[in-house]
Amino acid sequence: MDGLIERRVRLFRNGRNQAVRIPREFELPGKSAVIRKEGGRLIVESVAPQSLLEVLATLAPIDEEFPEIQDTIPRPVEL
Repeated sequence: MDGLIERRVRLFRNGRNQAVRIPREFELPGKSAVIRKEGGRLIVESVAPQSLLEVLATLAPIDEEFPEIQDTIPRPVEL
């Protein structure tokens, strides 16, 4: 695989669950993920946001000034 990044991590117990700390360079966006087992591999993938509010919460604030826009009355249109 091109660009393969790997790092050895420790497994630990969290109550009755086995857990692993995800190093910063492997952090996933969002607040939920899907995990599945393929043979001897565990695959963890981030879940796409489910609502517009969740998508908007992931965006960085816009840090620019917007120009004033003259709000004119639209011309009539015949249908």
